[in-house]
Amino acid sequence: MPLVDLAAVTAARELLSGISRVTPLEGSLPLSRAVGGEVSLKCENLQRTGSFKIRGAYVRIAKLTDAERARGVVAASAGNHAQGVALAARLLGCDATVFMPEAAPLPKVEATKAYGATVRMHGLTVDDALREAAAWSERTGAVLIHPFDHEDVIAGQGTVGLEILEQCPQVRTIVVSAGGGGLVAGIGVAVRALRPDVKLVAVQAAGAAAFPGSLDAGHPVPLPSMSTIADGIAVGCPGDITFRHVRDLVDRVATVDEDALSRALLLCLERAKLVVEPAGAAAVAALMEDPTAFEPPVVAVLSGGNIDPVLLSKVIRHGMIAAGRYLSLRVRIPDRPGGLAALLGVLAASGANVLDVEHQRTGRGLHLDEVEVDLQLETRGRDHGEHVIAQLQAAAYVVSPG
Repeated sequence: MPLVDLAAVTAARELLSGISRVTPLEGSLPLSRAVGGEVSLKCENLQRTGSFKIRGAYVRIAKLTDAERARGVVAASAGNHAQGVALAARLLGCDATVFMPEAAPLPKVEATKAYGATVRMHGLTVDDALREAAAWSERTGAVLIHPFDHEDVIAGQGTVGLEILEQCPQVRTIVVSAGGGGLVAGIGVAVRALRPDVKLVAVQAAGAAAFPGSLDAGHPVPLPSMSTIADGIAVGCPGDITFRHVRDLVDRVATVDEDALSRALLLCLERAKLVVEPAGAAAVAALMEDPTAFEPPVVAVLSGGNIDPVLLSKVIRHGMIAAGRYLSLRVRIPDRPGGLAALLGVLAASGANVLDVEHQRTGRGLHLDEVEVDLQLETRGRDHGEHVIAQLQAAAYVVSPG
């Protein structure tokens, strides 16, 4: 079966006229400084339903026959594809059933229901939900709208590539997060047809990176397990169609760890004022981890912004720890009046902000006249953290990691 071609992506763009938004391209000064050239962010987190998924979902459902749409559609997703299918089905007047993993973020579940879909919870992963959705399709006749492994879905996602090339004609590298590979495959179709000189880099979470092993093997290989905060790209095995596209169109696949994802999300929030989910920040994470590996001008795709506020608070804290802006220490002080006040005075003089203090009066190695204080501190970064520790040690305190 041949790869999706430019004509299919162009036709998808016509179908999406008035449906999907032409999302903005925003410059990023901190990333540009790191890379040594222009870096822009393609803000698909500002797309309808909060991610690029509406593009492929709408094109796929719009190309069904009236009889097929009358049978309804079924999909499986951790959240973004679910919302895209739900909205597309509503716009096109057909019923949608969506299977979601049991641990799918509640805001994504509720948003999918609000767009009009019937949600059924099943399994631990997207792959579990996808198998159940396929079984539902067999039982009921509903048309399965695959989250990535279909030509129409790839063509719809490829419209992101057309927009990037028009918004940044000087682009030399495009960096895209990848789970099942539908987005990077579609962008690859547009880029290879119109600008074959542009480098295309796919980015996966290290704890859910199915493409590197599959590419090495020459065929899709399932992962034995997955673990990542980036639920939007936690896909255990590439599809047959997306595998061929990534193999033939993508220059390389990079992976990023959880710390990098957290730092990238924090940078998007603080410096770009953009709310991005971990999967959506993967491209930024790759740039931050190895900025010299990308030839500018660079466009990094922020693929989605649907994040649970509870997870957002955890990721922000994790990102601040990873960036050296939270410091956890244990300090021994004399167990006498004024001991804690003296310690806090040193911390105040060093410029650290005390977030939490806890006394421990019993512990191995503690003398009867000593107390151990667990401290959670906010600092201005790694250098400042090292300065705080040096100031404590200069004041004769025994300091150890918290």
